Amino acid sequence: MKLQQLRYIWEVAHHDLNVSATAQSLYTSQPGISKQIRLLEDELGVEVFSRSGKHLTRVTPAGEEVLKIAGEILAKVESIKQLAQEYSSPDRGSLSVATTHTQARYALPPVIESFIERYPNVSLHMHQGTPAQISQMASDGEVDFAIATEALDLFQNLLMIPCYRWNRCILVPKDHPLAALSKLSLEDVAEYPIVTYVFGFTGRSKLDEAFREKSLHPRVVFTATDADVIKTYVRLGLGIGIVAHMAYDPEQDNDLVALEARHLFKSSVTSIGFRRGTYLRGFMYDFIEGFAPHLVREVVDEACAITSKEKLEQFCASIELPEY
Repeated sequence: MKLQQLRYIWEVAHHDLNVSATAQSLYTSQPGISKQIRLLEDELGVEVFSRSGKHLTRVTPAGEEVLKIAGEILAKVESIKQLAQEYSSPDRGSLSVATTHTQARYALPPVIESFIERYPNVSLHMHQGTPAQISQMASDGEVDFAIATEALDLFQNLLMIPCYRWNRCILVPKDHPLAALSKLSLEDVAEYPIVTYVFGFTGRSKLDEAFREKSLHPRVVFTATDADVIKTYVRLGLGIGIVAHMAYDPEQDNDLVALEARHLFKSSVTSIGFRRGTYLRGFMYDFIEGFAPHLVREVVDEACAITSKEKLEQFCASIELPEY
């Protein structure tokens, strides 16, 4: 059994069983990959992939188990490489982060700016996607960190540590009737068409939960993943906007009024997640602390050492989080 064979089956499984696409991504030949997969299957005595003619059709039950262990082995190999680089070139390397538009646009710019200034020889790569996509990328080892509010708990191999709490505001034009109210109620909000995030994005579940608890049925007429797009359609008069408070800029959005909504919705928590067992380099610890100053190296290491889900939840609940 060769490490290369494990990498081939892992990559094929994560390229939708497309051997040709896998060969292109690994800069090798399709016949070479197919041959190595066959050799591995012959050695193991089981098929990792089912086939229809020359095409791979699905991962077999045995293949699912093999791939799980292969992923763990490849992650350990990557950790060995990271460890070696930490000793040979502590200020050089790469860091990849997957996050949502809201985090990338509003929360991360000062963190990225400071990080690049401190580590000019570390190449930083940012990927945007849905929370589920972001979590999947981190789970598969395609990125080092995932930063999101939703969906990070869907993957058991991810360690999630809370970074900060945040809430929402209601955006309306200056002449809107809601702008004249001293304090909004959910009933007031539910009277108007709503423009907000797509379900599964940026704490949308807390919004839906609040209306459900009051037995209200809001008219969500338009959804988007991008707060700037939501603001555009509020300006067009499509409805009132509900966005993360951090997405409102008093200077750039001076044609809109941001109405306080923290009393209407439960706060959401943004977390940073990475694969369990990941070897964290020095600049990775510094990135985490730059994003969430309370997550110093000792706190992160303590979280990494906890193996029980219940104890980790207790530990995370004990962390005093700042409000964004």
